Amino acid sequence: MTRAERQAQTRGRLIDVAKEMFLRDGYAATSLDKVALEAGFSKGAVYSNFAGKEELCLAVLDLIHAEKVRGVREAFTREADLEAQLKAFADWAHDGLGEPRWTALEVEFGAVARHNEWVAAELVTRHREIREAIGQLIEYVVEEAGLTSRLPVPTAAAALLSLGVGLGALRSLDAQVDIGVFTDVMRALIPPAETEAPA
Repeated sequence: MTRAERQAQTRGRLIDVAKEMFLRDGYAATSLDKVALEAGFSKGAVYSNFAGKEELCLAVLDLIHAEKVRGVREAFTREADLEAQLKAFADWAHDGLGEPRWTALEVEFGAVARHNEWVAAELVTRHREIREAIGQLIEYVVEEAGLTSRLPVPTAAAALLSLGVGLGALRSLDAQVDIGVFTDVMRALIPPAETEAPA
């Protein structure tokens, strides 16, 4: 194994351990010392991969976001028609949207951005990337179905991201919040295909 491969392995291990600890204990209660101990490395190994706890938490959130985006993308790409895609998404969202520990971490770390301009800028960049990913997915769905969006794609993407964040926050407190609201809004954004009148 090369030095670069070992470092990548160490970095991956630190992110995996930090993810579990941040989700379990929260951002404030998780120190780099604790992460290093749990991962079986020295604190120096942490600092050789991350500038500080903020950068490590961003790496954890990047991993979580990638997992969530992949889940949504798979829900839409493994089905052929729009209704089946929306059903697959609703099934995913039932467990994947508003997981309490994830939502709590997002909120707690988001509060850090109030007093840290670098963290704020990094979060803004990531939110833009997520909106772009949602926009690309909307374009894929409507093109595959031969439809159009009622709103410009960037506007629709921003609306869906905002709705997802809001529903996620509500579902983290009340699992009975109906995730069907999300799919209802998606249906409203995409008009049904026109059918020819019978001759």
